[in-house]
Amino acid sequence: MLMLETLRESAPSHLDLSLALSAFSGHQLAMGIGSFAFVLHAHLPFVRHPEHDDFLEEDWFFEALTETYLPLIRMMRGLREDGVPFRLTISLTPTLGAMLRDELLQQRYLRHLDRLIALARQESERNRHHPQLRNLGEFYERLFSEARAFFDETLERDVVRAFRELQEQGNLEIIASAATHGFLPLLQDFPEAQRAQIRIGCDSYREMFGREPTGFWLPECGYSSGLDAILQEANIRWFVIDTHGLLFGQPRPRYGLFAPAYTPAGPAAFARDGESSREVWSAESGYPGDPVYRDFYRDVGFDRPQAELQAFVKPEGVRKFSGIKYHRVSGRTEEKEFYDPAWALAAADEHARDFFEKQRARFLGLGDLDFDPVVVSPFDAELFGHWWFEGPRFLESFIRIAAREAEGFRLTTPGEFLRSHPSQQIVRLNPSSWGENGFNSVWLDEKNAWIYPVLHAATRRMIELARTHRGTNDAATERALRQAARELLLAQSSDWAFLLKNQTAPEYATARTREHLLRFNRLAESLHSGKIDSPFLSECEARTPIFPNLDWRAYV
Repeated sequence: MLMLETLRESAPSHLDLSLALSAFSGHQLAMGIGSFAFVLHAHLPFVRHPEHDDFLEEDWFFEALTETYLPLIRMMRGLREDGVPFRLTISLTPTLGAMLRDELLQQRYLRHLDRLIALARQESERNRHHPQLRNLGEFYERLFSEARAFFDETLERDVVRAFRELQEQGNLEIIASAATHGFLPLLQDFPEAQRAQIRIGCDSYREMFGREPTGFWLPECGYSSGLDAILQEANIRWFVIDTHGLLFGQPRPRYGLFAPAYTPAGPAAFARDGESSREVWSAESGYPGDPVYRDFYRDVGFDRPQAELQAFVKPEGVRKFSGIKYHRVSGRTEEKEFYDPAWALAAADEHARDFFEKQRARFLGLGDLDFDPVVVSPFDAELFGHWWFEGPRFLESFIRIAAREAEGFRLTTPGEFLRSHPSQQIVRLNPSSWGENGFNSVWLDEKNAWIYPVLHAATRRMIELARTHRGTNDAATERALRQAARELLLAQSSDWAFLLKNQTAPEYATARTREHLLRFNRLAESLHSGKIDSPFLSECEARTPIFPNLDWRAYV
């Protein structure tokens, strides 16, 4: 077996970590160019409630479609039409993919847009004597109308196909992720469960995109010992890890964050670059905090009287975001100034230029190198458009600048970089995540710790059921095992622990965890007794139309 200090393939000569992390040295790159990889992680938990005509949490999906996924597709298609070369990476999680392809949610999304268009018209009329607000009302009417036409007519409601086409055209690298975004380090005692999350996630990827995945997004960038071996079993070539996961690895990475490292089991790890991430992500020190940008929290849905909002107030009086926001980030909530879309887009262009110059300067500041550096900058995709409304414009402008001024700078994807730079150091990674404090505290604290004893008990039971019935060919038993695995996977979603920790939607997160586990236990009891409750099984299948071909033997 190779020692950890060796390199895969032929090795570049030694370069001390201090050089790789140094500030600008004033020397030019002697040869080659620096590579920069934007990695967007597109994920939402599986939220679908046909038993309710309107369900508040389904709006998460509708908002992300309008403000992030559709704008990103339009932006990339526009770049292609203009002949602008670009390379981006995105993960599309199985739960999000299932929601994008669900006919009920597609119909509800169109209804949601119709309501927004009507509200925007109502707002324009209400503000007919206030030119700035009337113009904003018309701006939102155009925004929602264009989103509707693009989704329903241009894409024919098939958003997954649109992403797949961009990958087939060579501009986008789509990577796989875990089945339900389970936080894998907290399943470390159950490698079968980690394996099921990874393998079922890869199966879903094949179904959606018709090819083998080579890259993988670890949920929350959560890494623990042994995951590299499970990823290798799934034939994954690379994944993303947080900064300290690589920098605290053994032996010390020779090139710091500026090169990937192979794990002992095989797959390569690319570390998140904290410096570029902060500039784009941070609301305090990053670009989104600029006072010219649209404010996320100040929304008509909370400003207007309930009687005027109709569909945007629940029967029990609960208000919700409408997506119509008149104010920019400036000042305190009650003192915010009105939003100017043209001014905000100009600021996004300026910030894209600033970001490009800073990234190019970092490469130049590394001095004369005997290797080609790469910077990997991953983000939640929803930052671009949903949280930072002007984010897609920033991204587009950055890409256009990089294409015009390519000398000394190249956009890439981690997979593309690894194929052209196969010789890398081997490092044993440090357990880590990209959550607060860098480890597990977001998904395991006093607010959410109660879920793990019951989750782990169900996990043990699922593994036992899979082993017991591994040789079955009974159709009813197969269906029950498949549904039991679905319920467990959905209960394991990291989103529920996150919502409990932040107290964002704690009642909903609690209900989802408990409901899935209750259904799992009832199915497990029926399998144990040999008496499958067919009506109950059918009801469960109708509630969770996800992973139709789920392979429950992944737990064996």
